[in-house]
Order: sequence, then structure tokens, then C-alpha cells
Amino acid sequence: MPHLRPLLSQLTRAIGRHSAEVELKWMKGTLDNPPSGIRQSCRSLEEMVARRAAGEPLQYILGSQPFGPLELAVRPPVLIPRPETEDWTMRLAETLTPSPSRPAKILDLCTGTGCIPLLLCHLWPAGSIHATAIDISPDAIQLAKENAVLCGITAYGDASTQPLTTPQAKNTFMPILADLLHPEFITQARLEPPYDLITSNPPYIPQAEYDALPASVKDYEDIQALLGDSPSPHASGAPAEDRTKGLTFYHRIAALVGGHGLLRAGGTLALEVGAGQAPAVAAIVQAKAGVDKIDVWKDPWGKERVVVARR
Repeated sequence: MPHLRPLLSQLTRAIGRHSAEVELKWMKGTLDNPPSGIRQSCRSLEEMVARRAAGEPLQYILGSQPFGPLELAVRPPVLIPRPETEDWTMRLAETLTPSPSRPAKILDLCTGTGCIPLLLCHLWPAGSIHATAIDISPDAIQLAKENAVLCGITAYGDASTQPLTTPQAKNTFMPILADLLHPEFITQARLEPPYDLITSNPPYIPQAEYDALPASVKDYEDIQALLGDSPSPHASGAPAEDRTKGLTFYHRIAALVGGHGLLRAGGTLALEVGAGQAPAVAAIVQAKAGVDKIDVWKDPWGKERVVVARR
């Protein structure tokens, strides 16, 4: 279309011709038919193109990101759900079989948009899952609540309040603001173990790799959701050498599972990992979590992406 040529040229200079053509169509499609219930931050195609040319991730500009059959709201600084996370969540949904007669309690740590537990709530039968989702970011918790409503999942405000909607043999979702690395985390988060399934896509990028990330990531997505090297004195469970390898949160999660009874006998622990981290994370889980069997799942691109442990 002739009137789009200046915008296409502007976008091409920033991201290349092919990507510009594809993304311009997505932008126009979102403006013409905005996803139901998702807050739009752009009022014109010109604004969208200007923001994208400046380096902002497309998902934040569109305001949404597909995740399995769901369309989730996204906005900065909350981490954008990635395809590799979607892949293993779908696989997990096919591997486990909760039912209304045997409902599962799920704990998702570092939940971000709520993508993992919300997709499981959507895929599993009504009344078969009760999910608790934890994050340190108020922005993430607010967005996770909005996504629950958007996806039609019964959501609770927190452990001490009434549900945001009335449960009627439905899957439920409770997002809670808490610091996973805090010494009194379990009390702070008002957890009620044991859980049948614990999932997490924790921060796992080492500082050296984080420093080399493109500006489109570092300038927009929350560093707390990415950097796995925590300077926090609360992270003392990780040896000094592992606190520079993006492994801090795996030590904490494994210690909580092994020392505080978070995971039920017969339960499953699923942890997303970064490139090359699977052997180290498997060893941490083996040493600290008190599990019997550990598997490593590869993502569709052949990378070891998830450490799955069973008690």
C-alpha cells in the first residue's frame, strides 16, 4: 500500500526488509482488530513504527504475546514469555494428568506474566489445578492478575482475601508478591506445602552474558527477571563460584524443596535453564532437593532447556 511505504522504509532501516514487512502487517492488524481485553498503548501505526525503530520489543508495542492457545497481555518491564518456555509447558501439560477427583496444587516461582500456571490452568480439566504464582515484582503480579482475568481463570488476590471471581469447580490461580531469596520466604509468601508440581523459569543469565545482551532486552525487560547472579546476602545458599554463573536461584529453589517439604512425594519439579547450565542445575537439584529421578528436556532448537525432577 503506497501510504505505508515511508513507514516500511523507516522500519527496514532498523530491522531489515523482511522483518519490517512482517512486523508492519502485525502492527496494522493489531490496530485494525485489537485483541479483546488487552490494553493498547499505541494509537497510530506511526507511533508503533517509531517505537520499534527505536529498539522496543514488538510484543510490548502490540501489547500481547501468544502462549500456546492463550493470548497474554505483556508490557514493560515484565519479562516477555519465550517460545522455549511455551514448548516445555505444553509438554508438561501432556505428561501429567491431574483431574477434578485428584486435583493438583502447583507452585510457580518467578511467574512474570503468569504464563506457565495460566497455560496449565487452561489446558487441564476444570477443577483439577490450584496454582500459586510468586514474583518479587509488583508489576509482574499485577499483570499476572490481569492475565488470569483475561484468560477466564478464577483468580484470588492473595491467601488472605476472597477470590476475585467466585470458584465453581474451576481451576484457580493465586499470584503473590514475595522475595524468593528472603530467609523467611515461605512465611512471607504464606505458602501451604506440599505441592504436587513446582515450576520455575527463574533468572539465570550470568552477569557477563547480561552485559552483552542487546539494548532491546536490557533497556526494556526487568533485570530482576534476567540476571541470575544475585548480590543479595540472602543468596548465601549458593557457593561463591556459582553466584557468577547464573545459578543462584537454582540453589535456593533446590534447598527449599529439599529442606522445607515444598514438594509432595510423587511430585514433579520443572526448572528452565540457560544455555549449558543443565548439568550444573541437575547436580544442584540432585544434591539439595531430595529427588529420585532427574531428566533433561531439550527445546525445539536442540538446546537442553529444562531440568525435570521427580520425588
